[in-house]
Amino acid sequence: MPFNYFERFIAFKYLKPLRSDGLLSIISWFSFIGIAIGVATLIIVMSVMNGFKIELQNRIIGFNGHLYISKLGENISDYQLDYQDHDNISFIDPNITFQSLMISGKKNNGVLVKAINPKNLKNYKLIYENLNSTKSEPLNCDCIILGDIMATKLGLMIGSKIKLYSTETISTPFGSLPKSKEFEISGTFHLGMSEYDSNFTLISLKNGQKLTGNRDEVSIIEIHLLDPNNIMSTKLKLLKDYPIGEYLIRDWQEVNSTYFEALKVERTVMFIILSLIILIAAFNVITSLFILVKNKTKEIAIMRTIGLSRSGIMRIFILIGSIVGVSGTCIGTLSGYIITINLENIRSLLNSQFGLNLFPPQLYYIDQIPTNIQSTQILYIVFFSIIVSILATIYPSYAASRLEIKGILKNA
Repeated sequence: MPFNYFERFIAFKYLKPLRSDGLLSIISWFSFIGIAIGVATLIIVMSVMNGFKIELQNRIIGFNGHLYISKLGENISDYQLDYQDHDNISFIDPNITFQSLMISGKKNNGVLVKAINPKNLKNYKLIYENLNSTKSEPLNCDCIILGDIMATKLGLMIGSKIKLYSTETISTPFGSLPKSKEFEISGTFHLGMSEYDSNFTLISLKNGQKLTGNRDEVSIIEIHLLDPNNIMSTKLKLLKDYPIGEYLIRDWQEVNSTYFEALKVERTVMFIILSLIILIAAFNVITSLFILVKNKTKEIAIMRTIGLSRSGIMRIFILIGSIVGVSGTCIGTLSGYIITINLENIRSLLNSQFGLNLFPPQLYYIDQIPTNIQSTQILYIVFFSIIVSILATIYPSYAASRLEIKGILKNA
């Protein structure tokens, strides 16, 4: 829909009174600000949810691997997998994960214990790079590594002694008692995800087998890949060694499918709710254009008498509404982008200056606000906002073009 010079001139001429004409000005500003806020909020919220998903994904994979092999109904005794023929496997870690009670003095805490091969600790880069330890081999001997939140909660530090109690029991003259073992804390880790930092501990596989009574057996084989995008091809190759019916091979997406599906639904719902802000602002565009048409009725009639077509009148008012919509969209996009890239600094500033606790890690699992700006998503939001703004101008513009000039000029 091309706009000629006259139509552009009239449209910009009519835009000037929008800044000073009472009710019309207020409604127009509400339209502009509403669209800008809607677009900015959508960009910020979608970017945070993208970052939240990616951060959780990285931490889950970094702590647990990409593929999980388990045996139906029992533990795995033959877990020495030769993965030299699998070019996509980074390393494998046969391990045991079990619930335990940790006791230190008069304090106790329920924990999840992951018993791994001590040699594989360095391969868990997420853990190893965020590990505070004075030992080169933190899992050798009777040592334990735990999250820093848990250590702080129990008043523990490196070198402290704790006891782990398992659900397995041993027979004694005093009856059945839970198996227990004393450990020395050799290190603490901070993954930035409270689910792990406050609940998980690491011990050696040998000690885990003793506590659970699983001699030379593991409950699961974790496989870490070099290229997660080729996870299906690796999974199919593993089926030759671990056939369906006897073993179960699941990937990290299957194991955490419920959680990530919930995130997907939440993101969709948030997009729909926040889009309503833009739709409400679009209704304000409609209202402001109707008021403008009413105020400019005589001028519209004069333009019609000097030869301007009905479509020309329509294009003028479409251009006016579109300028408001596009301007609001541009300001909203710029504001949303700037706020998003500085969101963690803004959160820290508000928390420190006003004593707030925005995004507490206990509730949101991570201790920083993650953001991930996706250009395609921003383009989609911008496209949606502009299209809604343009569609909002059509009916009032059409009404302006259908005014009967004879009656208007006669009454004038």
